[in-house]
Amino acid sequence: MKTKVTKRLLKFSILLIGFGYISSCGNQSYQENAVAESVDISKDFEVVSNTNTSDTTSSQPAHLKIIKSAQVRYKVKHVKKATGLIKQIAHKYEGYISDMRFENNLHSLENRFTLKIPQAYFDNVMDSIVKVADFVDYENITTKDVTEEFIDVKTRLKTKLEVKNRYETVLREKAKTVEDILAAEGKLQVIQEEIEVSQGRLKYLTNKISYSTIQIDLYETVNYKEEPNAYEKSFWSRGKEGIIFGWHFVENTILAIVYIWPILLVGIVIFVLYKQRRAKK
Repeated sequence: MKTKVTKRLLKFSILLIGFGYISSCGNQSYQENAVAESVDISKDFEVVSNTNTSDTTSSQPAHLKIIKSAQVRYKVKHVKKATGLIKQIAHKYEGYISDMRFENNLHSLENRFTLKIPQAYFDNVMDSIVKVADFVDYENITTKDVTEEFIDVKTRLKTKLEVKNRYETVLREKAKTVEDILAAEGKLQVIQEEIEVSQGRLKYLTNKISYSTIQIDLYETVNYKEEPNAYEKSFWSRGKEGIIFGWHFVENTILAIVYIWPILLVGIVIFVLYKQRRAKK
């Protein structure tokens, strides 16, 4: 009897140990899954935050001096309407049209013009003017970094201005003889010419950097019309030309009489004298 009871207790103990082990394994796997899930969420959040940061910091550095230009060719439905819309866009972004050339031939109507736009609005204008196009033939955008040249010209100009000030000081305070004065003035003239050249170049670069150039070609296709070999004039057209020709003939005749009136007067006098002489005979 005791042996049966002992066996039952042993079986019950084994069952309790097995149940406890299974429970501990289940809790451990749950914890591992929970930890893995939290790591995935943190990684996704880090990717999103890094993407937003890169988008907001991708602007052009302020110290760079870039010249931007573009050449575009668009097919449009109506050249005049498209040109008017682009003029409105240019006015909106403080730009202007520097030159324009309109051409009309048997196959198409074309308008070519140059747009000057503040560089800060270059991308906005490019995104706006493409909306008037039915078809884009090409869009060529070029950039030129002139930072090194700009800094070099600016530094040289500063140095030349300092040299000019020193020569002016020499001319005012240390030049005593005529030779010294003439030598200082000659140096000042040379340095002044170099300063003006540097200032002109700096002004040119500044203007090119500040305003971008966009060369725009717009065209619309038209139905081909063959030119006739000869034009036949209508009755009314020929009648109008006849009236004009007759009036011009009368004008020319009167003017001819005015120009030769002395000859006519002499002729009339001769004719009268001739008649009188024949009447006497």
